[in-house]
Amino acid sequence: MKFIKRLYIENRFYYGAVGVVLLFLLSFIVEPLFSIAQLALFILLSFFVLDILILFFVRRGLIAQRELPDKFSNGDQNPIYIRLENHYTFPVNVMVIDEIPEQFQIRNFKIKRKLKPSEISTVKYELRPTERGEYHFGKLNVYASSFMGLVSKRYIFSDKTMIPTYPAFLQLKKYDLLAISNNLHMYGIKKIRRIGHTMEFEQIKEYVQGDDIRTVNWKATAKKNQLMVNQYQDEKSQPVYSVIDKGRVMKMPFDGLSLLDYAINSSLVISSVALRKQDKAGMFTFSKKVENIVVAERRNSQMNLILETLYNIETDFFESDFNRLYVDIKTNIRQRSLVFLYTNFETLDALHRQLPYLKAIAKHHLLVVIFFKNTELDSLINKKADSIQEVYDKVIAEKFAFEKRLIVNELKKYGIYSILTTPQDLTIDTINKYLEIKARGLI
Repeated sequence: MKFIKRLYIENRFYYGAVGVVLLFLLSFIVEPLFSIAQLALFILLSFFVLDILILFFVRRGLIAQRELPDKFSNGDQNPIYIRLENHYTFPVNVMVIDEIPEQFQIRNFKIKRKLKPSEISTVKYELRPTERGEYHFGKLNVYASSFMGLVSKRYIFSDKTMIPTYPAFLQLKKYDLLAISNNLHMYGIKKIRRIGHTMEFEQIKEYVQGDDIRTVNWKATAKKNQLMVNQYQDEKSQPVYSVIDKGRVMKMPFDGLSLLDYAINSSLVISSVALRKQDKAGMFTFSKKVENIVVAERRNSQMNLILETLYNIETDFFESDFNRLYVDIKTNIRQRSLVFLYTNFETLDALHRQLPYLKAIAKHHLLVVIFFKNTELDSLINKKADSIQEVYDKVIAEKFAFEKRLIVNELKKYGIYSILTTPQDLTIDTINKYLEIKARGLI
């Protein structure tokens, strides 16, 4: 029974069988073809049996192993490796069919390779998950066939495996090194005008070209008989909170991910950057009530705590209660903090309903409201209109896009900072705003 389950007849055998049948049919018209058809049938069956023998004579002619990461990064390309070993004494054609988690809905996955005798090869492919949670891999199926290609032998490897998908932790590596080296403003990530100096003194050092001459320490200069300047550093230990709206406004999809998942990914990165800059990082979420609270701290385990909390965020996308958010912030956050509020406003009316609570939060904390551009509207605005209906649609789209800019001005009127960004630029724009606030010494 095991032999039958592992034996697969290839198309080449069926093509040969069809050819033999045609020869037998033609032999009714041309009688000499009957002997040729019999010979062809004998040759086909002989090669068929021979192919089976050389493939199944070696018990473990092929070994394969799937190599998975400990966890997937949501929204990123995650590499998966399959290691193939050919233990046959002849070249084999290999077809790999991996049972990929159902979330990807990939039904035609197939990788083909040709392995030389005793060759070891590694196959790589990538998967991009678009939602957090558990991803279950099935079996790893590998089909080996010889140069005759009449049959193939099925090998089954790797038991079922579960891989959790966390917020986009792979993005952390992109920014961590820059944060450590104090160069987050480089590489096109940040372009700001640094205003003034923070008052946290670090050291006195020799003047080099490019130093601000306003920081010259004249007493130290007189003692050393050379120019000496004071060096300052950004103030540290400032609480930085990422507040994520889990309401219905964050359900809108973009490139497979919801706005909520983009906010979660950005919160993870900004928390890491804040800790690298010696600030305290914390977070919480809200919809009908405030949940997933992580108090702002600066400790070794803080990033793991934030990562696990972001992974476990669940929501039914209810209507968000900003009044409850204000009460909890006032009750639980005593120290003046930088608060990044990830939400979305589509109209001025939607903003005005929540504006009293945002103003109340901004009285005690530095509030940055982050909301999203509708990229579909931009494509509609830039599209040439060829009919009255398209002109009408374009005008409506321009109206909604203009309202987004009005929301920015309305928030600015009350001293509330804002970021209007596209989902794909959310992380970089948030880091830029954080660095700008640090450079200006606003917290």
